[in-house]
Amino acid sequence: MFIMPIVGTKEMLKKAYIGKYAIGAFNVNNMEIVQGIMEAAHEKKSAVILQASEGARQYAGQDYIVSLIKTASAQYPEIPVAIHLDHGSCFEVCKECIDGGFTSVMYDGSRHDFEKNIKITKQVVEYAHAHGVVVEAELGRLAGVEDLVSVDAKDAIFTDPDQAVEFVERTGCDSLAIAIGTSHGAYKYSGEPYLDYERLEKIGKLLPDYPIVLHGASTVIQHYVKKCNEYGGKVNGAKGVPEEMLRKAATMAVCKINIDTDIRLAMTAAVRQALIEHPENFDPRKYLKEGRNAVKEMVMHKIEKVVGSSNSI
Repeated sequence: MFIMPIVGTKEMLKKAYIGKYAIGAFNVNNMEIVQGIMEAAHEKKSAVILQASEGARQYAGQDYIVSLIKTASAQYPEIPVAIHLDHGSCFEVCKECIDGGFTSVMYDGSRHDFEKNIKITKQVVEYAHAHGVVVEAELGRLAGVEDLVSVDAKDAIFTDPDQAVEFVERTGCDSLAIAIGTSHGAYKYSGEPYLDYERLEKIGKLLPDYPIVLHGASTVIQHYVKKCNEYGGKVNGAKGVPEEMLRKAATMAVCKINIDTDIRLAMTAAVRQALIEHPENFDPRKYLKEGRNAVKEMVMHKIEKVVGSSNSI
């Protein structure tokens, strides 16, 4: 039987650009999340990107994460799967992931000035490309919380379209995460949700056929927020990016949409419910199974209704 190898993101994003959909990039931290995502991808016939943040690497261990994804990929050989580093903070972390089996890395130099961001991104690109790995970079700065690192809304910086062109040309990065109004975490907007489609359209025209990435793009699905709170949680006032806004972005130049918070909410809501409704249960397999099923359900919904990649393989 043919087994699809773990792949990079270049070809799947190119196909998404042409097809006017995006690929869902889902953050993973443990076995149940990996299983839920892969079951969903199998049922919806979609490529997926499984990504690990530095926090996930510290929690689960890089070798565990890579092995889990490889095992899951072997179970569903027809599904193109990429292993991606989310928000690598420095060249050394990116190098560790490249050497450790990741097929795609994201270097986040958004906290640096333009020239320093270019310098380190180019260093990552040169090493990655020499090892057959693709690189995502970031220009602009999102507000919110990512792996306990907080960026205040006043420090958020929308991506300058002309700088984006220069950045891509000088670094050679394979895709670019931009800031157009999304933010990290569950509390994305205090007012009305907003995405700067005009800015996105201009970047798309200046960088034709080039894949753009949206970070901080969880919808913060209210069904899961409500369930979390109903079963003892305190996730009040959480608000994400409306699904129709993300779907529109995916028909433009956006080819990769990152989803993390919705996975956390779905799994936590299901586990909370299972423990409250069955307080006699102390078998992790039973309540974690409910969490895994919730992740699968949520990812299936994202693939079909948000990124639009159903039946694309």
